[in-house]
Amino acid sequence: MSLGRGVLYVASATGLALLVRSIAFKPLPLWIALVAFGLYAAIVLGGVLAPQLEMYASVVWRGPHRSTSVALTFDDGPHPEHTRRVLDVLDDYGVKACFFVLGSKAERHPEIVGEIVARGHEVGIHGYEHDRLLSLRSPKRIEAELARALAVVEQATGKRPTMLRPPVGHVSPRTETAASRLGLDIVAWSVRGRDGLAKATASAVTARVVRGLRPGAIILLHDAAEHDDRRPVAAEALPAILRAAAGQGLSFALVSEYVEARFGEAEEA
Repeated sequence: MSLGRGVLYVASATGLALLVRSIAFKPLPLWIALVAFGLYAAIVLGGVLAPQLEMYASVVWRGPHRSTSVALTFDDGPHPEHTRRVLDVLDDYGVKACFFVLGSKAERHPEIVGEIVARGHEVGIHGYEHDRLLSLRSPKRIEAELARALAVVEQATGKRPTMLRPPVGHVSPRTETAASRLGLDIVAWSVRGRDGLAKATASAVTARVVRGLRPGAIILLHDAAEHDDRRPVAAEALPAILRAAAGQGLSFALVSEYVEARFGEAEEA
Protein backbone atom coordinates (compact mmCIF):
# COMPACT_ATOMS: atom_id res chain seq x y z
CA MET A 1 0.00 0.00 0.00
CA SER A 2 1.26 3.46 -0.86
CA LEU A 3 1.84 6.07 1.81
CA GLY A 4 -0.81 8.31 0.26
CA ARG A 5 -3.45 5.59 0.32
CA GLY A 6 -2.57 4.76 3.90
CA VAL A 7 -2.99 8.40 4.89
CA LEU A 8 -6.38 8.50 3.14
CA TYR A 9 -7.56 5.39 4.96
CA VAL A 10 -6.47 6.73 8.33
CA ALA A 11 -8.08 10.12 7.66
CA SER A 12 -11.32 8.46 6.53
CA ALA A 13 -11.40 6.18 9.56
CA THR A 14 -10.75 9.14 11.87
CA GLY A 15 -13.52 11.16 10.23
CA LEU A 16 -15.94 8.26 10.56
CA ALA A 17 -15.01 7.81 14.23
CA LEU A 18 -15.66 11.50 14.91
CA LEU A 19 -19.03 11.26 13.16
CA VAL A 20 -20.06 8.22 15.20
CA ARG A 21 -18.97 9.94 18.40
CA SER A 22 -21.02 13.02 17.52
CA ILE A 23 -24.11 10.90 16.85
CA ALA A 24 -23.75 8.55 19.81
CA PHE A 25 -22.57 11.06 22.36
CA LYS A 26 -22.19 14.80 22.49
CA PRO A 27 -21.74 16.64 19.15
CA LEU A 28 -18.30 18.08 18.55
CA PRO A 29 -17.84 21.84 18.89
CA LEU A 30 -18.38 23.54 15.56
CA TRP A 31 -14.79 24.76 15.27
CA ILE A 32 -13.42 21.25 15.76
CA ALA A 33 -15.81 19.86 13.15
CA LEU A 34 -14.82 22.58 10.67
CA VAL A 35 -11.10 22.00 11.26
CA ALA A 36 -11.51 18.25 10.86
CA PHE A 37 -13.49 18.72 7.64
CA GLY A 38 -10.91 21.16 6.28
CA LEU A 39 -8.03 18.79 7.01
CA TYR A 40 -9.83 15.89 5.37
CA ALA A 41 -10.67 17.98 2.29
CA ALA A 42 -7.02 19.04 2.05
CA ILE A 43 -5.87 15.42 2.19
CA VAL A 44 -8.36 14.34 -0.48
CA LEU A 45 -7.40 17.23 -2.77
CA GLY A 46 -3.70 16.70 -2.14
CA GLY A 47 -4.02 13.17 -3.45
CA VAL A 48 -5.37 14.50 -6.75
CA LEU A 49 -2.78 17.26 -7.13
CA ALA A 50 0.25 15.15 -6.16
CA PRO A 51 0.18 11.91 -8.20
CA GLN A 52 3.40 10.78 -6.51
CA LEU A 53 1.36 10.09 -3.37
CA GLU A 54 -0.41 7.31 -5.28
CA MET A 55 -3.51 7.94 -3.20
CA TYR A 56 -6.02 6.91 -5.85
CA ALA A 57 -4.00 4.89 -8.35
CA SER A 58 -0.72 3.10 -8.85
CA VAL A 59 1.49 5.68 -10.53
CA VAL A 60 4.97 5.22 -11.95
CA TRP A 61 6.83 8.37 -10.94
CA ARG A 62 10.35 7.03 -10.55
CA GLY A 63 12.40 4.04 -11.60
CA PRO A 64 13.57 1.12 -9.48
CA HIS A 65 15.81 1.95 -6.51
CA ARG A 66 18.57 -0.19 -8.02
CA SER A 67 18.45 1.78 -11.27
CA THR A 68 21.52 3.51 -12.67
CA SER A 69 19.52 5.39 -15.29
CA VAL A 70 17.05 8.25 -15.67
CA ALA A 71 14.13 8.64 -18.08
CA LEU A 72 13.28 11.68 -20.19
CA THR A 73 9.66 12.56 -20.92
CA PHE A 74 8.09 15.40 -22.89
CA ASP A 75 4.55 16.78 -22.72
CA ASP A 76 2.17 18.94 -24.78
CA GLY A 77 3.35 18.10 -28.30
CA PRO A 78 3.58 17.39 -31.08
CA HIS A 79 4.64 20.58 -32.83
CA PRO A 80 6.14 20.56 -36.34
CA GLU A 81 9.03 22.83 -35.42
CA HIS A 82 9.65 22.53 -31.68
CA THR A 83 9.26 18.75 -31.41
CA ARG A 84 11.72 18.27 -34.26
CA ARG A 85 14.26 20.52 -32.49
CA VAL A 86 14.02 18.29 -29.43
CA LEU A 87 14.29 15.17 -31.57
CA ASP A 88 17.42 16.53 -33.26
CA VAL A 89 19.13 17.16 -29.93
CA LEU A 90 18.21 13.69 -28.69
CA ASP A 91 19.59 12.20 -31.90
CA ASP A 92 22.84 14.12 -31.47
CA TYR A 93 23.33 12.52 -28.02
CA GLY A 94 21.91 9.11 -28.87
CA VAL A 95 19.20 9.37 -26.20
CA LYS A 96 15.65 8.04 -26.41
CA ALA A 97 12.63 9.53 -24.62
CA CYS A 98 8.87 9.24 -24.22
CA PHE A 99 6.56 11.88 -25.69
CA PHE A 100 3.14 12.25 -24.06
CA VAL A 101 1.16 13.81 -26.89
CA LEU A 102 -2.16 15.62 -27.02
CA GLY A 103 -4.65 13.92 -29.30
CA SER A 104 -5.84 17.20 -30.85
CA LYS A 105 -2.29 18.17 -31.83
CA ALA A 106 -1.48 14.65 -33.02
CA GLU A 107 -4.56 14.85 -35.23
CA ARG A 108 -3.19 18.04 -36.82
CA HIS A 109 0.38 16.71 -37.12
CA PRO A 110 0.25 12.91 -37.50
CA GLU A 111 3.50 12.99 -39.44
CA ILE A 112 5.34 14.29 -36.36
CA VAL A 113 3.95 11.49 -34.20
CA GLY A 114 5.10 9.03 -36.82
CA GLU A 115 8.52 10.66 -36.88
CA ILE A 116 8.85 10.37 -33.10
CA VAL A 117 8.34 6.62 -33.35
CA ALA A 118 10.51 6.29 -36.46
CA ARG A 119 13.40 7.88 -34.56
CA GLY A 120 13.11 5.24 -31.86
CA HIS A 121 11.16 7.07 -29.17
CA GLU A 122 8.01 6.14 -27.28
CA VAL A 123 4.61 7.78 -27.44
CA GLY A 124 2.08 7.99 -24.63
CA ILE A 125 -1.05 10.12 -24.40
CA HIS A 126 -1.66 13.35 -22.49
CA GLY A 127 -5.38 13.52 -23.17
CA TYR A 128 -7.11 14.79 -26.29
CA GLU A 129 -7.35 18.43 -25.25
CA HIS A 130 -5.26 19.79 -22.40
CA ASP A 131 -8.24 19.87 -20.07
CA ARG A 132 -6.84 20.99 -16.72
CA LEU A 133 -10.00 19.83 -14.96
CA LEU A 134 -10.14 16.43 -16.64
CA SER A 135 -9.64 14.55 -13.35
CA LEU A 136 -12.89 16.09 -12.07
CA ARG A 137 -15.00 15.20 -15.09
CA SER A 138 -17.37 12.26 -15.19
CA PRO A 139 -15.76 8.83 -15.67
CA LYS A 140 -17.56 8.51 -19.00
CA ARG A 141 -16.19 11.81 -20.28
CA ILE A 142 -12.64 11.04 -19.12
CA GLU A 143 -12.73 7.65 -20.80
CA ALA A 144 -14.11 9.14 -24.01
CA GLU A 145 -11.37 11.78 -24.16
CA LEU A 146 -8.60 9.29 -23.54
CA ALA A 147 -10.06 6.82 -26.04
CA ARG A 148 -10.18 9.57 -28.65
CA ALA A 149 -6.50 10.38 -28.10
CA LEU A 150 -5.60 6.70 -28.27
CA ALA A 151 -7.38 6.30 -31.59
CA VAL A 152 -5.56 9.28 -33.11
CA VAL A 153 -2.12 8.06 -32.06
CA GLU A 154 -2.83 4.49 -33.11
CA GLN A 155 -3.85 5.69 -36.54
CA ALA A 156 -0.66 7.76 -36.85
CA THR A 157 1.75 5.07 -35.65
CA GLY A 158 -0.02 1.76 -36.12
CA LYS A 159 0.45 1.04 -32.43
CA ARG A 160 -1.85 1.68 -29.49
CA PRO A 161 -0.16 3.58 -26.61
CA THR A 162 -0.16 1.96 -23.18
CA MET A 163 0.91 4.93 -21.04
CA LEU A 164 -0.95 7.99 -19.82
CA ARG A 165 0.19 11.21 -18.23
CA PRO A 166 -3.02 13.08 -17.32
CA PRO A 167 -3.16 16.82 -18.03
CA VAL A 168 -1.30 18.69 -15.25
CA GLY A 169 -0.62 15.25 -13.76
CA HIS A 170 -3.80 15.27 -11.69
CA VAL A 171 -5.04 11.80 -10.74
CA SER A 172 -8.45 11.20 -9.20
CA PRO A 173 -10.37 7.95 -8.66
CA ARG A 174 -12.18 8.78 -11.90
CA THR A 175 -8.87 9.05 -13.76
CA GLU A 176 -7.85 5.66 -12.41
CA THR A 177 -11.14 4.09 -13.47
CA ALA A 178 -10.88 5.38 -17.03
CA ALA A 179 -7.20 4.46 -17.35
CA SER A 180 -7.85 0.97 -16.03
CA ARG A 181 -10.70 0.38 -18.47
CA LEU A 182 -8.48 1.45 -21.36
CA GLY A 183 -5.46 -0.56 -20.22
CA LEU A 184 -3.31 2.50 -19.56
CA ASP A 185 -0.51 2.79 -17.01
CA ILE A 186 -0.29 6.22 -15.38
CA VAL A 187 3.13 7.90 -15.47
CA ALA A 188 4.08 10.98 -13.44
CA TRP A 189 7.57 12.36 -12.70
CA SER A 190 10.11 12.92 -9.96
CA VAL A 191 11.84 15.94 -11.53
CA ARG A 192 10.17 18.75 -13.44
CA GLY A 193 11.99 21.49 -15.28
CA ARG A 194 9.07 23.94 -15.11
CA ASP A 195 9.94 24.81 -18.69
CA GLY A 196 6.24 25.12 -19.40
CA LEU A 197 6.15 28.47 -17.61
CA ALA A 198 6.11 31.55 -19.81
CA LYS A 199 9.10 33.08 -18.00
CA ALA A 200 11.23 29.93 -18.06
CA THR A 201 14.83 30.23 -19.20
CA ALA A 202 17.11 27.48 -20.40
CA SER A 203 19.61 28.11 -17.59
CA ALA A 204 16.93 27.97 -14.88
CA VAL A 205 15.42 24.80 -16.33
CA THR A 206 18.82 23.16 -16.57
CA ALA A 207 19.70 24.05 -12.98
CA ARG A 208 16.39 22.74 -11.68
CA VAL A 209 16.64 19.42 -13.50
CA VAL A 210 20.30 18.88 -12.63
CA ARG A 211 19.54 19.42 -8.93
CA GLY A 212 17.00 16.64 -9.12
CA LEU A 213 19.07 14.11 -11.03
CA ARG A 214 19.03 10.84 -9.11
CA PRO A 215 19.16 7.22 -10.22
CA GLY A 216 15.67 6.32 -11.41
CA ALA A 217 14.50 9.91 -11.91
CA ILE A 218 11.72 10.55 -14.40
CA ILE A 219 12.27 14.00 -15.88
CA LEU A 220 9.36 16.11 -17.11
CA LEU A 221 10.00 18.62 -19.90
CA HIS A 222 7.91 20.02 -22.77
CA ASP A 223 8.49 19.72 -26.51
CA ALA A 224 5.71 22.25 -27.17
CA ALA A 225 3.89 25.03 -25.37
CA GLU A 226 0.43 24.12 -24.15
CA HIS A 227 -1.26 26.56 -26.54
CA ASP A 228 1.55 26.66 -29.14
CA ASP A 229 1.88 30.38 -28.44
CA ARG A 230 5.60 30.49 -27.72
CA ARG A 231 8.85 28.66 -28.20
CA PRO A 232 9.65 26.25 -25.35
CA VAL A 233 13.18 26.24 -23.94
CA ALA A 234 13.60 22.48 -23.48
CA ALA A 235 15.68 22.07 -26.65
CA GLU A 236 18.11 24.74 -25.42
CA ALA A 237 18.34 23.20 -21.94
CA LEU A 238 18.69 19.61 -23.11
CA PRO A 239 22.41 19.49 -24.03
CA ALA A 240 23.51 20.65 -20.58
CA ILE A 241 21.06 18.28 -18.89
CA LEU A 242 22.27 15.33 -20.93
CA ARG A 243 25.92 16.15 -20.23
CA ALA A 244 25.22 16.51 -16.51
CA ALA A 245 23.53 13.11 -16.37
CA ALA A 246 26.42 11.50 -18.23
CA GLY A 247 28.84 13.22 -15.85
CA GLN A 248 27.08 11.52 -12.94
CA GLY A 249 27.39 8.14 -14.62
CA LEU A 250 23.67 7.96 -15.39
CA SER A 251 22.40 6.33 -18.55
CA PHE A 252 19.00 6.95 -20.15
CA ALA A 253 16.17 4.43 -20.06
CA LEU A 254 12.78 4.43 -21.71
CA VAL A 255 10.04 5.11 -19.21
CA SER A 256 8.29 1.93 -20.34
CA GLU A 257 11.18 0.03 -18.76
CA TYR A 258 10.32 1.62 -15.42
CA VAL A 259 6.65 0.77 -15.92
CA GLU A 260 7.52 -2.85 -16.71
CA ALA A 261 9.86 -3.07 -13.72
CA ARG A 262 7.23 -1.61 -11.38
CA PHE A 263 4.34 -3.80 -12.37
CA GLY A 264 6.48 -6.83 -13.12
CA GLU A 265 7.75 -6.72 -9.53
CA ALA A 266 4.18 -6.30 -8.26
CA GLU A 267 3.04 -9.42 -10.16
CA GLU A 268 5.96 -11.45 -8.85
CA ALA A 269 5.22 -10.38 -5.29
